[in-house]
Amino acid sequence: MPRPKTMPDEDVLAAALAIMHASGPEGLTFAALAVSTGLSASTLVQRFENKQNLVQRTLLQAWDGLDRLTAELAATLPMTPEGAVDLLAGLSGDYGGIEAYADGLRVLREDLRDPALRARGARWRDALSEALDVRLAGPSAPMPGIGLLMASHWQGALLWWSFDPQIPVADFVRQSLRRFVSVLAAGAAGPQEA
Repeated sequence: MPRPKTMPDEDVLAAALAIMHASGPEGLTFAALAVSTGLSASTLVQRFENKQNLVQRTLLQAWDGLDRLTAELAATLPMTPEGAVDLLAGLSGDYGGIEAYADGLRVLREDLRDPALRARGARWRDALSEALDVRLAGPSAPMPGIGLLMASHWQGALLWWSFDPQIPVADFVRQSLRRFVSVLAAGAAGPQEA
């Protein structure tokens, strides 16, 4: 069967991300990507120049997808604490099972090594925190920083789930975040008089 002559960068980068999740960042080579896409390794080198650029472009495209999903969820979910829970549970759905989550952590390591990718992560953190802030605003005023606190709890919940993945990750996240919201609501109500 002849090799394809062209393939959009988006499709090539999606294949590269799949390789990174399956084999780790070290498994992403031009030879492996050539096998996955059917394009020649030399064509891929011409497009991406070197592995560092290939990894960075692959992960920038992944960040674009996460930004889109976050914006879509934020645009459609109610401006309530339950809407905040649904937003984070919706973002958790792509983690899949424990193996997929663990593979994702190997890929995240690459984000942490690259300043441009770290900057993308910081921008996403800010957008996510803002989307949560407006959903957790109290009856009298917003509580600055509460969205970042909830996002931090979410990340911790994902980690704790990974040690004992007995139920689907989205279910575990929902349970944990609903407890977080109930503690937040109890604290906002103030101390109870005896």
